[in-house]
Parts: sequence; structure tokens; C-alpha cells
Amino acid sequence: MTPRRPSRPGSADLLTMLGELTARAREGAEFQRARVELAEALQRELLPATLPVVPGLRSAARYAPARQGLDIGGDWYDGFCVPPEGVAFSIGDVQGHDVAATAFMGQVRVCLRAVASVVGDPGEVLRRANEVLLAMDRELFATCSLLRVDPRTGDLESARAGHVPTVWATVDGRYGIAEDTGGPPLGALPDASYAVTRRRLTRAGSIVLLTDGVVEGPSFPIDVGLERVSRIVREAAGADPDELAAEVMRVADSTGHADDAAVLVLSHDALGA
Repeated sequence: MTPRRPSRPGSADLLTMLGELTARAREGAEFQRARVELAEALQRELLPATLPVVPGLRSAARYAPARQGLDIGGDWYDGFCVPPEGVAFSIGDVQGHDVAATAFMGQVRVCLRAVASVVGDPGEVLRRANEVLLAMDRELFATCSLLRVDPRTGDLESARAGHVPTVWATVDGRYGIAEDTGGPPLGALPDASYAVTRRRLTRAGSIVLLTDGVVEGPSFPIDVGLERVSRIVREAAGADPDELAAEVMRVADSTGHADDAAVLVLSHDALGA
């Protein structure tokens, strides 16, 4: 007996199948695009519209979404006044992307602001914020840097939670990458502590805080990116912070980064002279 061959679908069946697959692909693409657009809109809405303005200290920031639109959400910068007459600045990056990471970023920002309004020491601010975030049980964590400046004395205090080092330079040619001792990311480990680095801004210059999307990507590793940023900051120390922020953000364009990126620049006078 001759085996019976399986029937092949006709042209109409193939066209119907192709139409169904195309419709599903379109629905999936539209859904993904909607999620990306929502994440980007939410991200920009949560970032501060303005930064503090105080005598002797000027600040500016930049944010750029991921090139491919798939890894948007999670990077932030912030600046706010703290009692009695100081200012604080933070920058950070939430693990993960999309709407969930963006929402968590907003919670971290609010938490840092709330704690910093009643606690002066940046290390203690991070410690308490870490405990609050752990209690939320969100299974997300965030790296960040927190700076507190007293413009009257020029005293600067900083603490780091697993974040990218800060880059600094002064108008007299000094510069460096401040790889101060820090602690684990916020929301990662209980009972974490965060060391505080203290210095005085006795020389005019610039301080640049950034996220890893600026200095790390397929084109080169993070140490190469940090070196490029340090050269830019050294050459433009004390310059207009908005121009410097734009110049630093151009480094992200050369890394081939797939992540979003944020830059926060503080240009200061010789406050503690």
C-alpha cells in the first residue's frame, strides 16, 4: 500500500496563517513600543525640572535614553536644599529597566530627599534609605552617590552606594577620579554601612557625577570612559556647568551604550578659601 502523503495547506491557508502571525507580531511590537514610551515619559516626568541655585555653586544635568529604546528607565539625578543652609545632590541607577525600574527610581529619590531633610551625614542617609528600601521588598536595588555641600564653608561630604566614581578637577590643573570607599547598592543587603569622604572646596573647579551608561558600552570599558571624562573635566574645570554636562554626555555617544545615561555637573567657586 502506498503511504498517504500529508496534505499541504493551500495558498489561502498560507495567507491566513501569515496574516495571523503578522498581526501577532504587530501587536507585540506595538505593546513593546507602548511600554518604552510610557517608561521614557515617566522617567522624564520624575526627574527634577530645576536644580538648586546658591551663591558660588552652579549646577546642570543631562539625561539620555537608551539608543535602542529597550533599556530606558532607572537612571536619575537630583538636587535639593537641606537644613540649615546646605544643598544635596544625588545620582543613581536602578538595576533593571522599563516601567518597574522607573517607578522604583522615583521611590528611591523621594526616600533620599525625605531622609536627608532630617539627617545631615550622607553615609547615615544612605544607611537609613537602604533599610527603608529593603522593607519595601521590591527585589530591586539601586546604586547611587550622594553629596552634601555647605556653600558658606565649602565643606563637601559624600557617600557612595556601589556607584560609578565621581570625577573632579580644579582650575589650577588638579584632577582625579574619586574612588572613595563606599558600601553596597541600596536595597541589596541589610545592616549596610556607608563611609563618608570629607573635603573642602578651597579651589574653584567642577565635580561631575554620572551613571555607567555614560562611560561604559560595547566600544570600550568603564575605565577608558572615566579617563575620557576626566580629560574633559580637567580642560573645562570651573566652566559653565551646562556646557560641561553636554560635553561629558558626548562620551556616551562614543561608547555605543545600550543603557540610558545621566550626568550631573557642579561648578563651584573657591568656597572654603
